[in-house]
Amino acid sequence: MRPYELPDFYMPYPARLNPHLDTARTHTKAWAHDMGILDSPQNASGATIWDEAKFDSMDFALLCAYTHPDAPSRELDLVTDWYVWVFYFDDHFLEIYKRSQDQTGAKEYLNRLPAFMPVDLAVPPESTNPVERGLLDLWARTVPYRSREWRARFFESTKNLLEESLWELANISGSRLPNPIEYIEVRRKVGGAPWSADLVEHAAFVEIPARIADTRPIRVLKDTFADGVHLRNDLFSYQRETREEGEINNCVLVLERFLDASPQRAADLTNDILTSRLQQFENTTLTELPSLFEEHGLNLLERESVLLYVKGLQDWQSGCHEWHMRSSRYMNDASAREPSVAERLLGGPTGWGTSAAQITLSPGTTGLQRVKSHTYVPYEKVGPTTLPTFYMPYSTRINVNLERSRQHCIDWSRQMGMLESVPGIPGLGIWDEENLRLFDFAVCAARIHPDASGPALDLSSAWLTWGAYGDDYVPAVFGRTRDMAGAKMFNTRLSAFMPLDCGTTPPPANAAETGLADLWMRTTSPMTIDQRRQFRQGVEGMTASWLWELANHIQHRIPDPVDYVEMRRKTFGSDMTMSLARITRAGNIPVELLRTRAMRGLENSAQDYTCFTNDIFSYQKEIEFEGELHNCILVVQKFLDIDRRQAVSVVNDLMTSRLLQFQHIIATELPVLTDDFNLDAEAREALDAYVVGLQDWMAGVLDWHILTGRYDESALRRRYQTAPQRLGGPTGLGTSAALIDLLNNIRAPT
Repeated sequence: MRPYELPDFYMPYPARLNPHLDTARTHTKAWAHDMGILDSPQNASGATIWDEAKFDSMDFALLCAYTHPDAPSRELDLVTDWYVWVFYFDDHFLEIYKRSQDQTGAKEYLNRLPAFMPVDLAVPPESTNPVERGLLDLWARTVPYRSREWRARFFESTKNLLEESLWELANISGSRLPNPIEYIEVRRKVGGAPWSADLVEHAAFVEIPARIADTRPIRVLKDTFADGVHLRNDLFSYQRETREEGEINNCVLVLERFLDASPQRAADLTNDILTSRLQQFENTTLTELPSLFEEHGLNLLERESVLLYVKGLQDWQSGCHEWHMRSSRYMNDASAREPSVAERLLGGPTGWGTSAAQITLSPGTTGLQRVKSHTYVPYEKVGPTTLPTFYMPYSTRINVNLERSRQHCIDWSRQMGMLESVPGIPGLGIWDEENLRLFDFAVCAARIHPDASGPALDLSSAWLTWGAYGDDYVPAVFGRTRDMAGAKMFNTRLSAFMPLDCGTTPPPANAAETGLADLWMRTTSPMTIDQRRQFRQGVEGMTASWLWELANHIQHRIPDPVDYVEMRRKTFGSDMTMSLARITRAGNIPVELLRTRAMRGLENSAQDYTCFTNDIFSYQKEIEFEGELHNCILVVQKFLDIDRRQAVSVVNDLMTSRLLQFQHIIATELPVLTDDFNLDAEAREALDAYVVGLQDWMAGVLDWHILTGRYDESALRRRYQTAPQRLGGPTGLGTSAALIDLLNNIRAPT
């Protein structure tokens, strides 16, 4: 009996079928026999993992013929072999290691595999099993024809796909269900879609230019593609995974348990996230790629390569959906009917399993969910937020230099010009001294750095002040006129005030530049060049995120939930804080350890806790007084169609789950890491201090939000009584009511 009915899928790209399907079927079966994948090896019970009948029914050649419809025959053969190998690895790992929960054996097995993927094309070791034998053959047939940059990216994607299987195994062994944010993040790696995206480049004979490979638009294209592929797979595989395999790593199950929802409701929500991610893919393509091309000076051939890559990812989505509707591996309504000759030649398949090509007019298939993201009317009167009971197991300590830094914060801000009008815009001031004293950023610094010296605490307080000032400055100066060009110029200039050699800078044109130039010199003088580069990337990530917020306001678009969570870490300055912490506190910790999934999970969960804390406390300020669109409560409200009280509860549950994940990593994963990296006493002490610093940070940020006057309603009314500081409200037809409401707010007596 089915656990739920499949939802209406949004899939605007018709699936097409590669004409070389039959050739690929013949080739890949012979290859699977040669590698020992078929009828060998034996699992623990003595049965084969795949026999020929099972192999034929899964029809991986059909998957690749749908996902790579334009690949020539030889390339389709190669890609199909890769997918046979990766699916076999998944089932082999399930039978040998997941069912027995053999974590030690799994780790030894996985540790050998990277040696069969030499980025420098060195001679690999001898293979000992079908997985190693297949990887050895495929690597040799694929990577010699690609650039070293592509080989490095493909190595990393393949390595993640293999190694993150341990995360799944650990969850199963501990009967631990991941939280939704953790699941989406790690599923990208273990699910293999970033790996698939790399193969799209290969099959299309293109490469993303190295200078843009790590930019936000390209990263978002790959991430949204990955999320779409994995969430789709979760919907189709829920029945098999939960009832036959004992799997717990599935988004439907994660949402079912987290929201205490029925399987049908959880499946529908999973599909809503899937739709939202596909629409984020479209939005990024249409609104971010054009400016990326211009800003990085891509030539026509490079632009064509990127667009062919986008087309390849679209083909993969639609083809993958069609295969899921046909494959015996999954829950679906499809018959096993072979496509006709006409279907193969003309494309646009018909019959069962071809709904992607025959779009109906249901809200789900037409993607009407996006309307909710663009129709919100800002400046809604919401009143103060009733605070939930926060889970916080760590206590705060207060730095003895607090009073000194309080005064320093005021004096420094005045010296930098932050308490004056914005140059060139008479009458526009971001803050006055009364505002700054109410904000009391030194209280936050004194709690997140309880052991810092007086000068160090002054510096920390100033950084918090500068970050908050910049976050208020960009919408106030560039938001009302939707001046994206001016905002980008402002953002570009900021990098000039962070010279890697700590040399001279241009004359500052505003308080943001003046403050950054001062802080940069005071902070980075003792650092190495590499440390300065790392820290500058953290600052640039935060300042660039302000442009992302402005772009969403210009589109009048509440962000996609996943994109919001990941960008929120930057807009709140968390990434910048982490980069500085790694430099100042984690100097004796191996860099490779800091890059592990466990450490990234530790840092991301801490960041999310603090970001969502801010969203709960700042809800009235942002929604009622600033017309803001970037608040987790609002994002959850609109996505789940619930009221504010319910959304606050969901966000608080997310905070709690992230903090529980933080504690879980400390208790179960960090001890393993310290042993795996054979840390000496000094490095272990540094790791302990780094973790304590994260605990101080979370507790201190929560404490500051409780104590600060930045979010008090009476203070907000005083601050915003003359003019809105954000985007000035909507304009155009149908917005007069919102503007009248805004004027009433402005003229309200204090």
